[in-house]
Amino acid sequence: MTAIGRRTVRLEHRLTAPNASLADLDAAVALALEHDLIASLLVSPWLVKAARRKLGRSRLRLGTVVGYSHGGQLLTVKAFEASKALEQGATQIDFVMNGGALVSGDEETVYNDMLGVVDMAHSALAVACVIVEVATLPEDLVRKACRLAERAGVDQVATGTEGATASHAISRAAVLRDSVGPRVLVKAAGRFRAADEVREAIAAGAARVSARFSTHTLNALGKVQEAATAGR
Repeated sequence: MTAIGRRTVRLEHRLTAPNASLADLDAAVALALEHDLIASLLVSPWLVKAARRKLGRSRLRLGTVVGYSHGGQLLTVKAFEASKALEQGATQIDFVMNGGALVSGDEETVYNDMLGVVDMAHSALAVACVIVEVATLPEDLVRKACRLAERAGVDQVATGTEGATASHAISRAAVLRDSVGPRVLVKAAGRFRAADEVREAIAAGAARVSARFSTHTLNALGKVQEAATAGR
């Protein structure tokens, strides 16, 4: 792991835009392999097989998304998506929670939906991360979702898909951190454009920061890391 400031963070470079292409994947893999601040690469499902091949023997975790982007799919559909991704080499499954069921008060459906994907991921020794679309939920429901996720055995909870602003992801990461125990990691996902934004997310309790990172931001974070190391 790489320490930035006083906290430990692992960055996730993501390529989940609707029009993400093979050329985009080439660039994303090259960036991820070049910068040791990046510990995982998150790609669209159709890119998993190609990404696995391009990463070769790299120790980078390869993730993909399931139930994207609204989470309202049937559990059988999510489980099938997850199983195919795992077959093709994914080692991390990020799935969108059924927010409609949560808002409707149907906690059993929310929990069983989470448990089904978590069990599928864990059976393949993969990480399971539930995406809680915090931008569309009141805080009490966000906290309820976190309790259900922790009971279902998730490894990580994420603040949302990639559309959120950095400031919103940072503020909601603090809520997630306060809503789960130490076993569950918090991932702040959003449009992080500056090194200071990443550091704020870490200070808010995020152990993972997920974004489509630029070389400029990664270089700036690398300089912060070098300065911290030199000051020890």
